[in-house]
Amino acid sequence: MTSLLGVPIDAVYHLVFVLNNVLTPVLGSLAAVAGIILITVAVRLLVLPLSFRAMRGQAIQARLAPQLQDLRKRYGKQPERLQREMTALYKQEGTSMFAGLSPLLLQMPFLSVMYLMFRSSRIAGAPNKLLTHDLLGVPLGMHWLSGAGIVSMQGAVFVGVFVLLAVLCWLLARVARSMAPTSAGSGMLTRVLPYTTVVIAAFAPLAAGVYLLTSTGWAVLERRLYRRTRQ
Repeated sequence: MTSLLGVPIDAVYHLVFVLNNVLTPVLGSLAAVAGIILITVAVRLLVLPLSFRAMRGQAIQARLAPQLQDLRKRYGKQPERLQREMTALYKQEGTSMFAGLSPLLLQMPFLSVMYLMFRSSRIAGAPNKLLTHDLLGVPLGMHWLSGAGIVSMQGAVFVGVFVLLAVLCWLLARVARSMAPTSAGSGMLTRVLPYTTVVIAAFAPLAAGVYLLTSTGWAVLERRLYRRTRQ
């Protein structure tokens, strides 16, 4: 591939393919799915320090909520002064108003790689062999909207992925509320944002849905672990 993501797509493709070959004797047709899950976990481990830093930032934002509200009342008609005061307050606490978004932004390139990898018929000048793999009979490169419809086995698999993803998003939002119950603004955005993954999954190949499912489940575990370490 000649796009900007061509090199990482080739690298991830070969890694998934190697994992598929290694795991096939044990997992059979689920080997490729397991390879995607393992790579997703590896990505989440790489950004784990940033994830914990982001959660710390969200907790600080919740604690600062009353002071931020006071600044808005005092300097609401002076946008530049308000921005300076808020930035100074965040800097004093060692965080920023966008602290909770960094892990998500860092994962977007990998999601793009997964999306494009299962949209390409050829990778590294050869046929994309991963397109022949499936999950419960549904090709990993298939989209929900291009399937046989909801009332079919293919539709049922996609709906199952969406339902599981929605449940994990709800759990993620619930943990976020318990960690920062008084947070406003960016805190609200952080709690609502996970649900956009369900929408993304509806327009992405099934393989990307597997990635989102794994990544969201990992995020739930991360937050629970962080909350326990802070109790």
